[in-house]
Amino acid sequence: MDFLLQRGVVISLAVAGAVLSTAASLLRARGRLGPAGTRGLNYAGYACMGLSMALFVVAGLRGPAQ
Repeated sequence: MDFLLQRGVVISLAVAGAVLSTAASLLRARGRLGPAGTRGLNYAGYACMGLSMALFVVAGLRGPAQ
């Protein structure tokens, strides 16, 4: 559990989520991804971002690292 609460992991999940959501929009605009694919990629991106936010909150509630 401590590994998931490390700063680098939380930031990486947030960045991965942003990249996935941006890629979904770009691929849809270029006609390379249909509506279902766009929705799935957006859901994956938002899941990564949501997990990142949840881990950020848990890390904050646990207090400073020992």
